[in-house]
Amino acid sequence: MPPRLAPMDPASDPSSPYYVHSSDGPSSVKVTPLLTGSNYHSWSRSMRRALGGKLKLEFVDGTIPVPADQFDPSFRAWNRCNMLVHSWIMNSVSESIAQSIVFMENAIDVWNDLKERFSQADLIRIAELQQELHALQQDSRSVTEFYSDLKLIWEELEIYLPMPNCSCRNRCTCEAMRSARANHALLYIIRFLTGLNEHFAVVKSQILLMDPLPPMNKVFSLVLQHQRQSNFSPSEDSKALLNAAKSKGSFPSKNPVRICTFCGKDNHIVANCFKKYGLPPHFRKNSQANNAEIEGGNEEQIAADNSNIITQEQALQLITLLQSSFPGQASNSVSSNQVGSVDFTGHTSVNQGMHSQPSKSCSLGSWIVDSGASHHMCSSLQWFHSYSETTPTKVKLPNGPTYQEDDWFC
Repeated sequence: MPPRLAPMDPASDPSSPYYVHSSDGPSSVKVTPLLTGSNYHSWSRSMRRALGGKLKLEFVDGTIPVPADQFDPSFRAWNRCNMLVHSWIMNSVSESIAQSIVFMENAIDVWNDLKERFSQADLIRIAELQQELHALQQDSRSVTEFYSDLKLIWEELEIYLPMPNCSCRNRCTCEAMRSARANHALLYIIRFLTGLNEHFAVVKSQILLMDPLPPMNKVFSLVLQHQRQSNFSPSEDSKALLNAAKSKGSFPSKNPVRICTFCGKDNHIVANCFKKYGLPPHFRKNSQANNAEIEGGNEEQIAADNSNIITQEQALQLITLLQSSFPGQASNSVSSNQVGSVDFTGHTSVNQGMHSQPSKSCSLGSWIVDSGASHHMCSSLQWFHSYSETTPTKVKLPNGPTYQEDDWFC
């Protein structure tokens, strides 16, 4: 007869719920996010998984009863596991909730207390979930993020309003419950599709035309494949893609479209961007057009042909030429510091008839340099080659008043 073996201590059996690994301690298990009250159902599922992985779920679901007294042979092993589970639960709740369970001794009492306080469904919470569910839109979120948020709200709502199960003694043959579950899944799919952005209008129409509709996981996979295929991204690239799609002619261009990474416009790169670096120094000289419009958001930069505008250096040369034409009036000549008194009208030609009488004096004051005025107007008749008397004429001066002169010659 083989010898009888002594019963193994349950605390040393790895398959026993009383077994505690050497690495297990009060801080070895922590579920995140912490329990705050409104997230009890998701926290409860995560906590049950963590305890089940440590073979300690039986200490909170009532499978392992509390020993009658400390003289029970299993009390020592049970007490050790009970304290560990209690510590793990306290590590996984918020500080305010932890203070309310710190004086409770048994882990099963802590578990039941949290369940009674936070698992009860109320109409206010159901109304909040319904409002969040119907207001949820994708907006700037990715498809994966939008689906995760929708699934979280939907599953919490199913906990408060679960689908009923058939309680008939005999198996039901009317298929009513199966139809109810199918309609429930249909509403889930439609809510997901209606919350997507307009960029998925094509794939939404294709899915809704399917008969029957695929399951939710298949619908999500189809939408995700469409996003990858179109390489859609709700970022700043949409503006660059829109500018790249602009067509400058009816024929396709052989050169690739260049997009500026600074202003988002096409036909140039950031190294040549006028909006970032401004107009180049040679732009005014080499420009053949009167106006050059530079695209840059809502700003416009105009480059005009300024070849006929008199510069300060040209004005000094013109005054020197006038001084050489009137040597007798050197004392009344305009010096270089009187350039500010010269009015420029945009023209540079000077009447050559004024140079035909160099010996005549003329008082120099504020000059009006105009290509046409000095050909037919002068302060003295001596400067004219020929003239004739006209009828009295009204003249309106630049400063506003109008005068009538008796004698005018032209």
